[in-house]
Amino acid sequence: MSDVRVRFSPAPTGYLHVGGARSALFNWLYARHTGGTFILRIEDTDTDRSSDHLIEAIYDSMRWLGLDWDEEYRQTDRADQHLAFANQLLVDGKAYRCDCTRDALDARIAARGDAAGSGYDSFCRDRDVQPGDGVVVRFRTPDEGITGWDDVIRGRVEFENSVLEDFIIVRSNGTPMFHVANAFDDADMGITHVVRGEDLVNTTPRVLLLRQAMGHPEPPVYAHLPLIVNEQRKKLSKRRDDVAVGDYRAKGYLPEAMRNYLITLGWGPRDGEEIASIDRFIEQFELSDINNSPAFFDVKKLDHFNAEYIRAMPLEEFTALTIDLRPETVPADLYERMAPFVQQRLKHIDAEEIAPLMEWMVGPAPEPSDKDWKKVMGKDGVASVLALVADRLTVVEWSPEALEACVFGVGEELNAKTQLPVRMAVTGSRTGFPLFEPMAELDRDEVVARVRAALAKVEAA
Repeated sequence: MSDVRVRFSPAPTGYLHVGGARSALFNWLYARHTGGTFILRIEDTDTDRSSDHLIEAIYDSMRWLGLDWDEEYRQTDRADQHLAFANQLLVDGKAYRCDCTRDALDARIAARGDAAGSGYDSFCRDRDVQPGDGVVVRFRTPDEGITGWDDVIRGRVEFENSVLEDFIIVRSNGTPMFHVANAFDDADMGITHVVRGEDLVNTTPRVLLLRQAMGHPEPPVYAHLPLIVNEQRKKLSKRRDDVAVGDYRAKGYLPEAMRNYLITLGWGPRDGEEIASIDRFIEQFELSDINNSPAFFDVKKLDHFNAEYIRAMPLEEFTALTIDLRPETVPADLYERMAPFVQQRLKHIDAEEIAPLMEWMVGPAPEPSDKDWKKVMGKDGVASVLALVADRLTVVEWSPEALEACVFGVGEELNAKTQLPVRMAVTGSRTGFPLFEPMAELDRDEVVARVRAALAKVEAA
């Protein structure tokens, strides 16, 4: 095993979203590519917002995506160490207590006429505030110098210390902030690489300053992933978009397809094959190949990936996965015979997609839209086609091969297209299964009656 140690650190204040899933995936890929260690570290320091059921949801989503981990921690289990670190910063004069309220800070900002915003003004640095209600601990940020790092994706990133406020490291309830936990745990656990979203860039100087204060001036390798945006090129938001991994699971996406698609959000394999085995991606994955542009979450492309993975499943596995999603009116043995055709047409493992493919086989054909009807049945010669097909169907052998020969034979005889009009008459749709296998499952009299009913409608028009 190599000395590479990477960690995924989700905060259990919401379900695992696609951005977090991509971060987890890229960390996992890099660990597996390098033979390193992948650590799952739950950032549950905000106890007021964290919950056990959301932690379980994170576990569940990661397992669903096939992401295993080598070590696991909860930051609250290490809270005593984090607090001891913060207290040592107080002893060393690198931190101080602060009793400023938001109202008091706003009043000082207004009195100064400060247009720079609402940042903390270091008011309590030299006030010797004692412990008490409402008192927090702040880090004493250097007044001069620069805090920066070389980011694998973003290049050199620097912040002037003079514009960084004295940030809180211990809340008024006595719990350490996540900056403290992150800085301490990354150093203590020997984290070598930090791969996470670019929305966390602004928190990185705080972590680096804390690392320096504890005697670890060398930062890990940082790689801040580009944002994931929707089709309006806006950052994915739960108010506008499906963002939770569980949302896509519930909609019938396969975990392998979701994982494969997430891999392509900001990274591409060097051989250009976007749909491939996970072992292939592990072999090729390099942090330096990650793009620094926002990644477009294209649901249509995800649907394409999902359909490809559905079609690639062994038939027995597909049938077992979907048989209970069939309409109640469809017998199990009929579904098993039709499963190969269902498999080729699904974009999602979803009962609502399966139903229209099969309901016409066990009940009346749906009424086609006027647009589809006119497009297929409004052409010259359709009445003659339907009339002759109906007559021939009364005597033809009832098998897929014979039905196909009959319908196309009428087409050759009349020099006309026959399959679409017959499909529309029998199934009520322009699209669906290959026509003749499912058509042979229906009763002969029912099929003839449907063709003649369509003929009557065409003639009436």
